[in-house]
Amino acid sequence: MKKISIFISIFCMACGFSACSDFFDQESDQLTFTDNHKLDNATDSVYSMVGILNKLQAIADRTILLGEVRGDLVSLTNSSSRDLRDVAQFNVGSDNMYNVPRDYYAVINNCNYLIANADTALKDNRNNYIFMKEYAAAKSIRAWTYLQLVLNYGKVPFVTTPIVTKEQSEAQYDNYDIQAICEYFINDLLPLAEKYGREYPYYDNSSVYRLIWFPINIVLGDLYLWAGSVSGNKEYYKQAALRYYKYISERNGDNSYYPIGTGRVEWPTNSTAWNTTIDGWSSSFMNESYGSNSELITIIPSNTNKADGNYSELYDLFNSNEENDFKVSITPSTRMQEISEAQDYCQVSSNGKTVQYAPKGLSRHRSGDLRLSATWYEAYGVNYLTNERVEMQRIYKHPSSHHVHIYRRQMVYLRLAEAINLAGYPRMAFQFLSRGVNNSVLQEEVYPYYSQSDSLFISQFDFPASRYVEMDVENWIGSGGGRQNYNIMGIHNHGSGFTPLNENYQLPIDTLRTEADQTPDLQNYVNELILTEGALELAFEGTRFYDIMRFALRSSNPGEYLSKRIYMRRGVNNSDIVRGEMKDLNDQKNWYLNWNGKIGM
Repeated sequence: MKKISIFISIFCMACGFSACSDFFDQESDQLTFTDNHKLDNATDSVYSMVGILNKLQAIADRTILLGEVRGDLVSLTNSSSRDLRDVAQFNVGSDNMYNVPRDYYAVINNCNYLIANADTALKDNRNNYIFMKEYAAAKSIRAWTYLQLVLNYGKVPFVTTPIVTKEQSEAQYDNYDIQAICEYFINDLLPLAEKYGREYPYYDNSSVYRLIWFPINIVLGDLYLWAGSVSGNKEYYKQAALRYYKYISERNGDNSYYPIGTGRVEWPTNSTAWNTTIDGWSSSFMNESYGSNSELITIIPSNTNKADGNYSELYDLFNSNEENDFKVSITPSTRMQEISEAQDYCQVSSNGKTVQYAPKGLSRHRSGDLRLSATWYEAYGVNYLTNERVEMQRIYKHPSSHHVHIYRRQMVYLRLAEAINLAGYPRMAFQFLSRGVNNSVLQEEVYPYYSQSDSLFISQFDFPASRYVEMDVENWIGSGGGRQNYNIMGIHNHGSGFTPLNENYQLPIDTLRTEADQTPDLQNYVNELILTEGALELAFEGTRFYDIMRFALRSSNPGEYLSKRIYMRRGVNNSDIVRGEMKDLNDQKNWYLNWNGKIGM
């Protein structure tokens, strides 16, 4: 990773652009490689792509903080900055350090430059296109960046040509909303997805290097999911599900597999003391190396030294250390603890048939789901400079490497489940949470309840049971004999025990009603399970506010939905809004940032 960081820092100075009025850094140098700006040799493409990766670093922290601090799973401490507190209160001014739209446009403009100027017709002596991998990677990064921008600002000036002159920077550009952004980039990426959905530029053979790209099919899945949430078009949900599945099924090559995995935090079988857990879950998302079974999919690299610039502060905001005088700025909220404690941990006895539920009121956040206890470590330490006793916090989601994690496997599976549910198949979506999905599970739990046309759609999701092997109860308790190659289970199993036997985690089926009649109720029920599972699995990773926003957009009263999910869970009341300390989230315009009245709703 150090090699990559040095590589980026050496070349990033060559990758700036001239100013785009108001949105672009007025002091950036114009990017020129040749007299005609054409990128037609390997050096040019490397310089240009590294410039894009360098600009991404400026928005990495913001991607996590704007998505987490505005939600309900974290609280700010007295040590947090005014800027961060204003973000949490939806009172972000134009001078707030997290309200800098030009940082997004710097990424976009670098992408636009490469896309416009790469010689995509050039081939090598093997008849392979030389620059198409860079071209496809730049288009995927641009689409992802525009999506982040519009989710935070609501409406944004839209430009897809590089701005390299003063006249271009002062031109007027159309404003695009979420729907327009999604539709444009769906059409932009689709032609590339088949050939370049899993092919990336190659500059370095290190394992971590392979994590710095944004897979086209995941970005497409996100675009479809948001487009469906805004428009209500069920076809978008189907396409979102298919794109997430395509990434999973091709991630490791043609007809490959990328299973949910079986890492979990658990009480030992037949435990009665309830004081020792086994954590086989957190190591997966902490491992920043690439492999066929790696949990992490995309990261944005960061320098580990503040003096080098592009330094991520997430580790210092979430974790006690000397840099922050052992005072964290962000800590898990009471609401996060409530969600975790509300789960029923299903403990299977050694006979594999009877169960008991872990007791409530356990210390160290071990009541209910165990993932919070595996993520959040609290202790007391000593500040050796002052010899004072200090409270210590560690949030394992944000490592000391300072690299910012963007996509990981469980995120893709949860969004796949969300899309499948909204497409009209709650029974299938539920299995991603409960048992995990392979073709055997589909045959038992899904196909019998749907029509022939529905079954035709479901059949596009092929999870061969020979490769996606379900963890059964015998293997869960360690008596599975030679059948040890299991690699899937429901996501809820990661922290709440063996879910298939949990009588409190079942679909509320009404046998007196037809399947079609009860499907909307089942969808609503599974929606809540998915939103909760996102909190349990992805807490502190920057997805919570956007998840709630997406669910709100699909509701009959988006403002009321989002306000209740955030303000009511935080204990905010109307007097806080009247005093101007908090914006009224019933007004959808207040969901978004605004910069000097020139960008935003």
